[in-house]
Amino acid sequence: MVNAFLAVLIDAHKFITLHFFRIEFNSLLYCYLTFINLFFTFNTPTQSYLMNYLQVDNLSKTYGEKLLFKNISFGINQGQKVALIAQNGRGKTSLLNIILGKDIADEGNVVIRKGVKIGYLPQKMEFNALSTVLEAVLDGNNAFFDTVKEYEEALQYLHSDHSETTKNRLQKAAERMDLLGAWDYESRIKEILSRLKINDLDLKIETLSGGQKRKIALAKCLIEEVDLLILDEPTNHLDIDMIEWLEEFINTQKMTLLVVTHDRYFLDQVCQEILELDQEEIYHYRGKYDYFVEKKAERLYNQAAEQEKARNLYRRELEWMRRMPKARTTKSKARIDAFYDLENKARKTTNSEMPDFDVKISRIGNKILEVNHIHKAYGDLNLIQDFSHTFLRGERIGIVGANGSGKTTFFKLIMGEAKPDKGHIVKGQTMVFGYFAQDGLKVDENKRLIDLVKDVAEEIPFGSSSTLSAAQFLHYFNFDYSTQHNYYRNLSGGEKQRLQLLLTFVNNPNFLILDEPTNDLDIDTLSVLEEFLVKYQGCLMVTSHDRAFLDRVADHIFVFEENGKIKDYHSNYSEYRNLKREQEKEAKRQKQADKQVDIQVEKPKVQKVTFNQKREFELLTQEMEKLETEKVELLNKLNAGTGSAGDFTIWSARFQEIVNLLDDKELRWLELSEIMG
Repeated sequence: MVNAFLAVLIDAHKFITLHFFRIEFNSLLYCYLTFINLFFTFNTPTQSYLMNYLQVDNLSKTYGEKLLFKNISFGINQGQKVALIAQNGRGKTSLLNIILGKDIADEGNVVIRKGVKIGYLPQKMEFNALSTVLEAVLDGNNAFFDTVKEYEEALQYLHSDHSETTKNRLQKAAERMDLLGAWDYESRIKEILSRLKINDLDLKIETLSGGQKRKIALAKCLIEEVDLLILDEPTNHLDIDMIEWLEEFINTQKMTLLVVTHDRYFLDQVCQEILELDQEEIYHYRGKYDYFVEKKAERLYNQAAEQEKARNLYRRELEWMRRMPKARTTKSKARIDAFYDLENKARKTTNSEMPDFDVKISRIGNKILEVNHIHKAYGDLNLIQDFSHTFLRGERIGIVGANGSGKTTFFKLIMGEAKPDKGHIVKGQTMVFGYFAQDGLKVDENKRLIDLVKDVAEEIPFGSSSTLSAAQFLHYFNFDYSTQHNYYRNLSGGEKQRLQLLLTFVNNPNFLILDEPTNDLDIDTLSVLEEFLVKYQGCLMVTSHDRAFLDRVADHIFVFEENGKIKDYHSNYSEYRNLKREQEKEAKRQKQADKQVDIQVEKPKVQKVTFNQKREFELLTQEMEKLETEKVELLNKLNAGTGSAGDFTIWSARFQEIVNLLDDKELRWLELSEIMG
């Protein structure tokens, strides 16, 4: 079709040259370009115009004897927000490392468009332990980073050092901020840090927890100006409020995103496409999580049907191979080659079925657990204040609240690892607790997996009547026999979480307490755990930042609020969150209504405007105009950065004074304007 169109253009050229020789060459060229542009506009798919940032072609990677992926290909265009999901150990991190140039593929190519800048959040971020939070966040080859960092440091020095040297340093930093237009950049940095509750910028990295370091790494990625942002499990160690803010932030930014996540609500809110790494191949789904689940089920069903056909055909071909004479023709050799391809296909496993958790539950008596008026504080930090609850048979409670609000402390009080300052906790005699601690297993990391399980039990009761050996128990939960003899220190984060979950169930608990069990678990394992907890007949208390998980397994919510208050909402998390949003909206509406009431004056039914009121109204209008003009002038001075440190102090104080004056005068102006009609 293209050749035919070009032929028409050539004929048109001959016609124009012969009959309209006075047309200038440039005009003719313009006509050609216009025709060609129109042609390709109407005959090329729209997507081809999207700028391609990343292209992966026929990539393969093997570690030892384990094939992670083979001949996978995909691309990411400007503006796309794509999720990458897979079971733990299937090669997600390896794929990211190859894309970022930190590892080498066995075959294939990764092409990153020239000039495209990539930002990356790994699962573990290394910082200089002696750096401050500010230095860690603003560490990079970025003129904005250097300028904001210098300004913030000069500002901090000014609090303790009022020398001329410090004042001159602040003035020069302010001038540099103005020159680069970095004031908006500084406000963006402070907003992101405050949202992630990173407030003390002078703290040393060595004093921070792993979760705090993770937040700093995330803040650094969000602050940087990059073309393609790659995030590996960004919601780990964030509380739910932070995750919801992160969703909103990403959705309001014009960014290109590749994110590895197992948080299904986050995936739904942020991404429009899903890449699944499964069975050494990549599968592309253009839709949200529900669409992915539906299409994956269809894919697995079709694969199972094809595999069954392949197995039936393989049995027939195997019979032919056994009966075939030694003298082989060209035709039989081709059939033999096809047989081996068929054999590989028939023996390929889909791993589509995950094992179900199925453990015995110890008998539950009448008394389960009573919490009576407990208080707990650490210094001035009040975590739990006068909380009581009598647990009933089969209760399923989700625990939500900001990081540091006391959720883990509450669990430790129940488990006897901490004692309340006041009140008491009474446990039923038949209660057997299974406790999944957020800080992981306290075990010898040089022990093998099989020995860790044997330390708890040689034989594990399983299901309604059977038992499993330690080796069978591990194998049942996808720890193959070679992995069982691996050392605990060599396990991935997801494998450690899975092992800890299994050990939580070994003693047949009838009351499960799970503190963030969903971290590092892949979606398939999450689904299996959910199914188990939905069917579980004992009591359950669980905290998790995975909102989909909470909605599925909990039927009411303990909300840890400020100053040690704990409220019980008889709803799942989404219902509670919707209720809270409505309450927040209603509070804002009420505040606005109260403000309107405050500025209204009670006036008589018939009220005439006096001369003094009219004069006051006119003077107020003039004064407000002057104040607005002065306000703009001061704002320009503050942004210009031309004054001394003392000038900045005076201007800032006057600016705030004007804001307060305008507020007062506007209230009086509104009162008079209503009187005057």
